[in-house]
Amino acid sequence: MGRLRIGVIGAGLIGQVEHIPNIVHLRDRFVLAGVCDPSPGARDFVAARHGVPAVATPAELFALGLDAVAIASPDALHTEHVLAALAAGLHVFCEKPLCYDPTDAERIRVARDLARRVVQVGYMKRFDPSYEALLERLPAGGAGLRMIAVEVNDPGSWPFTEHHPYRAFDDVPPEAIAAARAAQARQVAAATGRALDPLHFRGATGPYCSSLVHDVNLVHGMLERMGVPDGRIAAAQVFADGAGGAAQVRLLDGRALWTMVHLAVPGLADYRERITLYFDDRYLELVFPSPYLNHQPTELWDVRSDGHRAERTLVRVGYQEPFLRELEAFAAACAGEAPVRNTVEHAARDLRLLIAIAAKAATP
Repeated sequence: MGRLRIGVIGAGLIGQVEHIPNIVHLRDRFVLAGVCDPSPGARDFVAARHGVPAVATPAELFALGLDAVAIASPDALHTEHVLAALAAGLHVFCEKPLCYDPTDAERIRVARDLARRVVQVGYMKRFDPSYEALLERLPAGGAGLRMIAVEVNDPGSWPFTEHHPYRAFDDVPPEAIAAARAAQARQVAAATGRALDPLHFRGATGPYCSSLVHDVNLVHGMLERMGVPDGRIAAAQVFADGAGGAAQVRLLDGRALWTMVHLAVPGLADYRERITLYFDDRYLELVFPSPYLNHQPTELWDVRSDGHRAERTLVRVGYQEPFLRELEAFAAACAGEAPVRNTVEHAARDLRLLIAIAAKAATP
């Protein structure tokens, strides 16, 4: 497999801390051809650190002669950047969420098929070895499933990125910021069918589409593995001034319940993300570290009971880094050596549920 000449759109936190250094690290698969960002400070910082061209616009980046692009720009710009890259004939890796509006996901699907290029969405937790091990333990048909519980408390990145050579800059042109905010408002209104009030807008773009989107994608993968169909939304609520979002989804005609809650706790330097599947006499649980703590394994607990005796087993399957594995898989898909694992269709499914949840939370 030859190396892909890849450019990165977006030199913010996720670009600087994960995607740019990971692409550089995977030098047998990629050549980092350049980075683009509207911030002059970010461009200068990345150019000096990695010795690559840093330009202001995607058009300038595409002119560097690319095979592929990794999109790490603000969420509201993803659709625009994905479509522009496909129009330029490039393979696309795009951070989550792919978009807000499922109709935009359909536009991307059509453009992908016309361009005959790969589009992979940045759900790196699908590549977590512990998640893959959990899938192997799931019963067919969801036999005995009673509840799936997702619970996340998240301070943001600050406790976990201070050891990285990351620099934030406040020199993005005001007109670019205004345009991104306007695009975000338009996209969320189009997706939900109305302009949301500030509280529920924060919930839609924060806890739901930016954070729980990861967990929704993982649970959808679990349901697919078991052969359990999508459920029906029972309840949804935004709370904590928009820093928290919760929902309940009925599964298996109400025999099982999927609960989810994400709360930003910016003053607590602790991260906890759990997905627990409860069955009649057993539960399986994933406990994730902060995603910025690379090569720190996710805990997979398999808890079984025989009468009064319960055994709690920690399953350890390796220290592979999901952020690296997803890029390796992207390179393999672009070379035609493997299918795309995180597709536009997967993202559209996740977004349909999350946007419906956001709309339900905003309904009196």
